[in-house]
Amino acid sequence: MRITRQHTIYQLTFMPRFFPVNCYIVEEENELTLIDAALPYSVKGILAAAVKIGKPITRIVLTHAHGDHIGALEALTKLLPDAKVHISARDARLLAGDATLDPSEPQNPIRGSLPKKPMPKPDILLQDGDRIGSLLAVATPGHTPGSMSFLDTRNHAMIAGDAFQLRGGIAVSGQMRPWFPFPAMATWSKEVSLASACKIRDFKPTLLAVGHGKILPNPEAAINQAISTAEQQLHTTQIQRSH
Repeated sequence: MRITRQHTIYQLTFMPRFFPVNCYIVEEENELTLIDAALPYSVKGILAAAVKIGKPITRIVLTHAHGDHIGALEALTKLLPDAKVHISARDARLLAGDATLDPSEPQNPIRGSLPKKPMPKPDILLQDGDRIGSLLAVATPGHTPGSMSFLDTRNHAMIAGDAFQLRGGIAVSGQMRPWFPFPAMATWSKEVSLASACKIRDFKPTLLAVGHGKILPNPEAAINQAISTAEQQLHTTQIQRSH
């Protein structure tokens, strides 16, 4: 496991060389918020990082319900019984094994590794604009229907789950990067992802922290380029479909 710190954000990276999977610890004055739960074997590393920081994990906040973001959730809830589990109201359905779509949603199949067994029931269902300590919940659907990002309002650091990837080159969720194609393969809607990427850009984050790849400081130019590339590729696809 590799730990990287930027401001109030600690990035915990598992399998950093082969298949980097990140989760994050956000430091508050007297407590810690864990964002995502990485892989099943990540429990010891997460708890050891909290001990090193010297504060208790009181919240577990999930960006979405894919297996590489909820892997250690069950074990963590047993070891941290007082920590409240947060997830968007929409992705709580995925966490419970319900992959059905609403009539108003794009009727693409939900992709990626979804829970195959009952998972711990969340304590708090999040909506766009909710506050969790210093974090602002930002609805950024696309990778999954209920994906969320979290903005640290103290320093404008954005933890964006898989709304972007940074491993293999920055890309909006759903845009293929040959060196690391997995986030694109697990994306539900490229069009919805693009709209969410624009929403993240509008917050003008000072750094971008995602599920796969190193933290990116001063991400404005890279975000703009990724959005431009996604727009061009989606436009090309639409033209091809119309012929």
